[in-house]
Amino acid sequence: MAAPAVQQKATASKKNTAQFLWEAKTKSGENKKGEMEASDIEAVNARLKSLGLNPTKVRKKGTFDMELSLPGSVTGKDILIFTRQFATMIDAGLPLVQCLDILASQMDNPAFKKVVFAIKGKVEQGSTFADALKEHPKVFDELYVQLCAAGEVGGILDTILNRLAAYREKNEKLKAKVKGAMTYPSVVILVAIGVTALLLLKVTPVFEKMFADFGSQLPGPTQVVVDMSKFAQAYFFHTVVGIAVVVFAFSWSYKQPKGRKFWDKTFLKLPLFGDVLRKVAVARFTRTLGTMISSGVPILDALDVTAKTAGNRTVEEAIYYVRGKIAEGKNIAGPLLETKVFPSMVVQMIGVGEATGAMDTMLNKIADFYDDEVDTAIGALTSMIEPLLMVFLGGVVGGFLIAMYLPIFSLAGAIK
Repeated sequence: MAAPAVQQKATASKKNTAQFLWEAKTKSGENKKGEMEASDIEAVNARLKSLGLNPTKVRKKGTFDMELSLPGSVTGKDILIFTRQFATMIDAGLPLVQCLDILASQMDNPAFKKVVFAIKGKVEQGSTFADALKEHPKVFDELYVQLCAAGEVGGILDTILNRLAAYREKNEKLKAKVKGAMTYPSVVILVAIGVTALLLLKVTPVFEKMFADFGSQLPGPTQVVVDMSKFAQAYFFHTVVGIAVVVFAFSWSYKQPKGRKFWDKTFLKLPLFGDVLRKVAVARFTRTLGTMISSGVPILDALDVTAKTAGNRTVEEAIYYVRGKIAEGKNIAGPLLETKVFPSMVVQMIGVGEATGAMDTMLNKIADFYDDEVDTAIGALTSMIEPLLMVFLGGVVGGFLIAMYLPIFSLAGAIK
């Protein structure tokens, strides 16, 4: 009788397991993916962490992520408003479930509303708030989850949420500054490309027919423009396909570990934009690390999350290097200086903060300083780029007009 009972128990256990697809990062930042049989997502996460991997996405095989099946998307502004309102409600003494219910009910974004209702359901079933957030990695990143977990354990969830809101607010402003700096030159370059294509494909052929009736040899600049027009008409499709292939190749290579490392390192060395990107990276690093340490997250966990949210593979690898050295018993300033990624002033200030036991305060001061530095750098970059772009656009249009009217001026001179 014992054998059938054991067999029945094993069969039941087998039925309670499922296949899960997972993606994770190694300590060096390399992406890994695979398949695992387990009872639930938590078991997969625990298994991956025991193997020294940091899980980034886990889902049951044959299903789609919650966020992929939702209409619309959740923006950073949505999360910021949710965090602010949530902190206010918790601070006022409202129960967690009631706060989530109220916030979800008044949301206009259907995608975010569905996510918050799902979190509310998990909390009602007995999950912690942080564990419920963890099931929606496309909406709430690991930084958000880790800080909420620290807030729940310490009983200061309202304080943590206020810190998170302040952090995200400053982070969104930083993103907006960088996007604003990139928008103007991008628009001008696109306009220049569009105008050039229009002139070569539509306007130049009209002038070419008119010049053919003159019967004389065209001036050098005019002949160059005419030849460019003929090339554009003959190889327009090939040019478009070539550009598309280049864009696709860049996008594909940037998604590969080695390609991402190469391009991120290259971006930091760009003559105009590299300095801005480096200052943005320093501001993000110090802000994230300072927020996590002040919230009670251990330094190694804080560095792990900070590396994942760095946004640049070179900076990410530098942070992982520092984390490894700290795990060996060293302080933070020495390894930071060895990476040669962070300015020496930043390293020295962090070292002073570590020595005085006020590293979180020092990190936030550095972040505020570098926010201002980003403002200054972007202002200088914009003031430098604007005249260059106007000269470029004016040169394209002016050069075309001169080239097209040279034969007419030559003909008028001959007639005179």
